[in-house]
Amino acid sequence: MEIINNCDHEEEAIQHAIANNNSVIQFLLNQQKNQAIHGGSVPERSFIHRDRESAHDRLFNDYFSENPKYNEATFRRRFRMSRLLFLRIIHQVESHENYFTQRRDSSGRLGLSSLQKITAVFRMLAYDLPADAIDEYIKIGESTTIESMKKFCRAVVEIFSKEYLRSPTPNDISRLLYIGEKRGFSGMLGSLDCMHWKWKNCPTAWAGQYAGRSGSPTIILEAMADYDLWIWHAYFGLPGTNKDINVLESSHLFSNLAQGIAPPVHYTIQGKEYNMGYYLADGIYPKWSTIVQTIHEPRGPKNKYFATQQEACRKDVERAFGVLQSRFAILKGPVRFWKKNVLHDIITTCIILHNMIIEDERDLNAPIEVEREVPPP
Repeated sequence: MEIINNCDHEEEAIQHAIANNNSVIQFLLNQQKNQAIHGGSVPERSFIHRDRESAHDRLFNDYFSENPKYNEATFRRRFRMSRLLFLRIIHQVESHENYFTQRRDSSGRLGLSSLQKITAVFRMLAYDLPADAIDEYIKIGESTTIESMKKFCRAVVEIFSKEYLRSPTPNDISRLLYIGEKRGFSGMLGSLDCMHWKWKNCPTAWAGQYAGRSGSPTIILEAMADYDLWIWHAYFGLPGTNKDINVLESSHLFSNLAQGIAPPVHYTIQGKEYNMGYYLADGIYPKWSTIVQTIHEPRGPKNKYFATQQEACRKDVERAFGVLQSRFAILKGPVRFWKKNVLHDIITTCIILHNMIIEDERDLNAPIEVEREVPPP
């Protein structure tokens, strides 16, 4: 009986506590609701007070002041390029796109600076960081980071595509021919191959179409690179289920070659003159005069020597893909954006920045490195 009475008393105590706490719980809920409503312009959206002015000052003092905390080598490693080249890009993007111009809001408070927005974009491109991972240092929201990424990539494509995704000029062609001759391939303009980029957020309706050899949705980049790893031609957008030859047939490089449109090239081999250059490729590409393939299962010393040299030179495009992915890790991991036009702008921006870095750092007077075995008699 005592145990039963004790249980009855405990139940009464619990009910009494709940009855007394109802008002407290209701007060806390009302207070939380009021804070959510009055916290921001969007209902039920909390307001985070970011000290973006101090974040800009810290970023400026760390990298862009007269005596920055981090030296040029550290800047080059973290931003993938020299400080002068980075400032040149910021200046032109800010002049082209008003979104990156620092403005004041309705309360008179300064918004995010162009340094903050573009630095956040470079963190995503270089390290493949999620958009909300940059907030701790830059003090920029996730949605603003994503918008900055889209605006920056579109601006870079509009500003720099004409110069850094151009067809080779006569000066470029003469240098390419000189390099090709030094390496034993007179008339060679570069090497051609494809790269797959995983698409994590591929729409479900397209997943089967874009599923490549790995089973995950991928999009193909076709590119042509030279000895300096400069990417002259880039075609992006076909599903990963396609083979290299199908990508080539869909690209403008194929249509130009089929119509006989090619950069003006003049060279002589064994007394015979040629007026069209060629590209090195693997065995899956068609047997055209403008595409020189390796010899499958070569027999004899001469065929083996040719295959060895062709494959060594053809690795230029493979090295270009490797350097591109190491500089911009966003191309190495699965991309998290949804729309194909955004993906196109991102990968085109990475290629443009890659070419700008090569132009800024290469030495045109450096000797051509050639590792050549003694040819058979």
